[in-house]
This record gives sequence, C-alpha cells and structure tokens, in this order.
Amino acid sequence: MYNCYYRAEMIKPIVVSYKKGDVNGDNIPDNVYLTGVKTPDSSFIQNITLEIQDGLTGGVTRILLKDNVGYNPTLYLGDFTGNHVEDILISINSGGSGGIIYHYIYSFNDNIEKLLFDFNIYNKQYEYDVSYKNNYKVEVISKKNKTKYIIDISSRDVNYLNEIYYENGDLKNPIIGFVNPLSGLYPVDFNSNQVYELLAYQKIAGRYNADSLGYVMNTLKWKDKMFILDNQNVAILGSQV
Repeated sequence: MYNCYYRAEMIKPIVVSYKKGDVNGDNIPDNVYLTGVKTPDSSFIQNITLEIQDGLTGGVTRILLKDNVGYNPTLYLGDFTGNHVEDILISINSGGSGGIIYHYIYSFNDNIEKLLFDFNIYNKQYEYDVSYKNNYKVEVISKKNKTKYIIDISSRDVNYLNEIYYENGDLKNPIIGFVNPLSGLYPVDFNSNQVYELLAYQKIAGRYNADSLGYVMNTLKWKDKMFILDNQNVAILGSQV
C-alpha cells in the first residue's frame, strides 16, 4: 500500500510556472500555468503541459507540447502580433551540452489556441555553413538570407592557432564548424510600441561545441501571420588586451 501511494504522489502533476494576464482578449485576466511531473531527486520535469484557466468562466484548456521534457520551464506573456492581446511564450531548457532551449509561442485569442512559433520549424529554416579560411579567418554563411560574415580569430591562443594553421597563415587541413540550434529567445520591444519582437541566439562553434566563436543574433517580427527575419548580426567573443 505504501509503495502504491508513493508512486501516485510521484506522478501527480504540479505547477512549475505561472502567469496572470488577458490571453483571450475579453479584458479579464486569465490564469496561465505550466504543469509537469517532477522527477524524484532531480529538477528534470516531464509531461510539461500548458494550461489556461478562463478568468471569466473558470474553464480550463490544456495544450500538450510536442517537446515536453526538460529543466526550468518558464512562461512569459506579451503581445507579439500587435492585436493588443497577450500571447504566451514558453521556454524549456533541454539540459544538453549545446545549451539548446525549446521555445513555443501560443496565441489564445477568442479562446482559440494557435501555435505562432515552434523552435523546431525555426531551426530548420535558419541554417548556416561555417568554415575555417586561410589567414586566421572563419566564414559564416546564413542560408536564410544569403549573407556572409567573417570572424577574425587571430587573437586566439597561440597553441590553438598552431594546431590549425602553418606559420604563413595557411590552413593545415579543411575545418568545418557549425551553428547550434536555438539557444535563447528573448522578447524585446525594440520600437517601444508595446509589441514585442523576438531576439534569437544561436551559438557559432568551431571544431567542437566548447570551441565557441560567437553568436548569430536574429531579430524576428510578426508580419503577414508569421515571424519574419527583420535583422541579423553576428556577435564575436572579445579577447584580453
């Protein structure tokens, strides 16, 4: 009897994040929850579910997430589309070595659920080629907008450079790097108009994941019923002087 009771307690969902705001557009604040099942002796959460309680009727709508396990699930409410109704941003840390985070944005206007942003779709749309070049340069090409960036790595540790380059700056062997999937999605009101844009971070890595070269930073804004690329920058890591 004790074991059965213990197991029942372990699988009971708990609230792991909570926000209050008008997400259905009736001007009455609603209760927005993320629930999940906590793993014993761990901060790992399973079966993460979005639950919306109508502030007027008390009715509850549950939305199952495609990727619903991870760490530190959080909620953020904000207007991303400009319709003056708050949308729901969900963030879940995957816990992997690449620092990958799962992000979803849902609209619940008029009590109708609509997925506005799916990190899986984003990762398929925003892909890059990374390759080392002669003279201590790394080339990053964004396939989405056909844009090229050059990262100067000449200030890196001498031992690191000697493994890759001859003394004349020529590559010893071809080296291909990579850009990680989405590792951060942040709401920013760049235009100060109470409508949020999205600032997306993806890490640029060299020979291995810990060999960080910088970040691709994409600014996304809502237009024509979808998030589009509004601006793109590459941020590089500094070195001691």
